[in-house]
Amino acid sequence: MKDKKTFAVIGAGLGGAAVAVLLKQAGFDVTVYERAPHFSRLGAGIHMGPNVMKIFRKMGIEEKVSIMSSHPDFWFSRDGLTGDYLSRIPLGDFALKEYGAAYVTIHRGDLHEVILSPLDEKDVVFGKHLEEIEDTGDEVLMKFADGTHAKADFVIGADGINSMVRENLLGKEKPTYSGWVAHRALITGEQLAKYQHNFEDCVKWWTEDRHMMVYFTTGRRDEYYYVTGVPDPDWNSDAPFVDSSKEEMKEAFVGYHDTVQALIDATTSVTKWPLKNRSPLPLWRRNRMVLLGDACHPMKPHMAQGGAMAIEDAAMLVRCIEEVGTSDYQTAFELYEANRKDRATRVQANSNANTWLYTQEDPAWCFGYDLYAEPLKDLVKKELA
Repeated sequence: MKDKKTFAVIGAGLGGAAVAVLLKQAGFDVTVYERAPHFSRLGAGIHMGPNVMKIFRKMGIEEKVSIMSSHPDFWFSRDGLTGDYLSRIPLGDFALKEYGAAYVTIHRGDLHEVILSPLDEKDVVFGKHLEEIEDTGDEVLMKFADGTHAKADFVIGADGINSMVRENLLGKEKPTYSGWVAHRALITGEQLAKYQHNFEDCVKWWTEDRHMMVYFTTGRRDEYYYVTGVPDPDWNSDAPFVDSSKEEMKEAFVGYHDTVQALIDATTSVTKWPLKNRSPLPLWRRNRMVLLGDACHPMKPHMAQGGAMAIEDAAMLVRCIEEVGTSDYQTAFELYEANRKDRATRVQANSNANTWLYTQEDPAWCFGYDLYAEPLKDLVKKELA
């Protein structure tokens, strides 16, 4: 019998979209409220490891994601100055065999479209900026900036580092600027072809205090994306990002290898984003509201697992709801937090430390993780049979 309880998801990013799809596939009534007026294919790339591709398999979208993605055979780490290889982490066929799914890199906009594809048009409501939210004990009431109202039995806050749902649970608190910025640029294959260099499928260039991560975002290899991590103690803008320039990139990466200099020369447009953090939250849920993704564990992007953690959260949350049932929703939400907090905190710490795959380490604890094969920790007995 279909559960008649309703879920509202605040935020239609990767985690919000994934939890909506999984809830709908489990037979629940779900509506997503998204602040943006519409989605566009923004110029950013993203990694999706085997740990997430196995969740996409359950969602029925693994093949679609795989077809449009780039499939690197290795994650290379290289010395930014000399070009010497620091690590060669096998992916490709190795990932399929050892971790049970592919490791891919893809354009975030393309991935987002595929994740949203199982939802109907009515399931996602755009232009809904949440201004007020109240848990009455029997339901959750929402008020949006356009003057409209909505209600649901449960609310999932997937609304990012500045989450309004988190603010309701824990009070107002601005995220902390990390002292680092990320430059982001997308280079066309046509522009890249003008330079005679070996542009590898997935490579991170490192020096002691900065780096540049570079990879293809399509299977056609017609887009090459880079994202940096550079110290910048003087960030003083409230904007989510600002325009940067080729000249600023040259200054930030002076002395770097010729291949990196060629990438900068090939750049036609580059933006600069402040990297912000929060300390681990004391709670992820209260009564009828629960958080996932950056709303509860934002992290620097240096491990390329931020989006993955939001999608893992989504899958575990729905698994726990199905395991316990909505009649005991508080236990379901508590079980979700108990089964996600250690892993998310470990990834958050590794990502913020910016040491991931710098040396020839074994990433199996991250990439080999199968969320659906892991036994659930019982709140009392530690494990559910």
